[in-house]
Amino acid sequence: MADISPIEVSPELDSWMRETRRYLHMNPELSLQENNTSRLVSGHLNELGIKHRTGVGGDGRSLYIDAEQLKAAGITPGPTTGGTGILGTIEGRKPGKVLLIRADMDALPIDELNDVSYKSTKPGVMHACGHDAHTTILMGVAEMLNARRDQFDGTVKLMFQPAEEGPGGAVAMIHDKILDDPKVDAAVALHVSPLWRAGQIGVSGGFSSAASDRVQITVHGVGGHAARPHMSVDSTIVASQILLLLQTIVSREIDPFEQAVITFGMIHSGGAPNVIPDTAVLNGTVRTYSPEVRDHIEKRVKEIAAGIGLAMRAEVEVAYLRGYPALHNDPEMSELVRAAATDVLGAENVFERKPGMGGEDMAFVAQKVPTCMFNLGIANPEQGKIYAPHHPRFDIDEDAMATGVKVMVASALKYLNG
Repeated sequence: MADISPIEVSPELDSWMRETRRYLHMNPELSLQENNTSRLVSGHLNELGIKHRTGVGGDGRSLYIDAEQLKAAGITPGPTTGGTGILGTIEGRKPGKVLLIRADMDALPIDELNDVSYKSTKPGVMHACGHDAHTTILMGVAEMLNARRDQFDGTVKLMFQPAEEGPGGAVAMIHDKILDDPKVDAAVALHVSPLWRAGQIGVSGGFSSAASDRVQITVHGVGGHAARPHMSVDSTIVASQILLLLQTIVSREIDPFEQAVITFGMIHSGGAPNVIPDTAVLNGTVRTYSPEVRDHIEKRVKEIAAGIGLAMRAEVEVAYLRGYPALHNDPEMSELVRAAATDVLGAENVFERKPGMGGEDMAFVAQKVPTCMFNLGIANPEQGKIYAPHHPRFDIDEDAMATGVKVMVASALKYLNG
């Protein structure tokens, strides 16, 4: 194999990536609505002469969440195909191994608070998770690998994925046969992280992200006047008791050496200070690694909610939506990425990544083929770029994008030629 150290991002490509990422940041699109982003990606692949399929994937929830639970949560999934996903294909010198490289494209329902020239132009929608950078980086990878087709054997598949932020776009793309014809042998992906500076990455084998489930608990009481609580069943009080007692599952029922987090981030109840509401709704997430712990928490959430409802004269409905599984990085693929990154960045810029409790639908790909998902450092404290994903002030040091491209390209060449 040729020495991979000369891999460099040209000033022209770097400038194009900065301009493209800012355009995407200004024009964010929510899950399953990435139409403009998809057109931009397709146009770029057309300019490069890269074969690709459009209309791939869609809403994956019906493929991995129980239909009755979706109905209980009031969710009607969309089609699993015909969406905004794109699968590009770059063929090397001759047939060989097949590597999938993935980027997600969707934004979040967040109002951006950054005061920058490329601030989101869509109120209530923001690229607060770095998917604008992910998409741009993969387009840069496509350009560099396409120019190096004579330097590797095998095939690279480019997975531009919609709907990572909840609807499981990766599942829908898998259902659309992206891992077949030719069959994918391994996969690589990245996610931006403020834990490291631009020019650095974090990578490790083993668990990378947690299984992420969603819970909706609806409490039906009896509404009434605030001055006459004895004539009502206060749904807010019942919901509060459920919320507090559910926290004891982790603290008192789960082995301290196991990882688990139960968080309820939304509580809706009432519309006036002098009215006891008849309904309260709790929405939250459960994050775990162990399948046994995951099963136990689901069972106990339902039992505790029902038990408190019975004790306090309320009716309680629980919709427990099994979400993304835990993502397990293949040790060999992770070592390959580490070695490739060390070649192009130096060992001093390659760090061990600790497991996180965030959810990630790349886990569905990792269940099918050996996968490594690494973190790309994007922090720059001097520029105030220190915020975590999903924060309204999240932003990246754009120097990181060239780093992401170099590590991806080096990893692809090392895998395909190794």
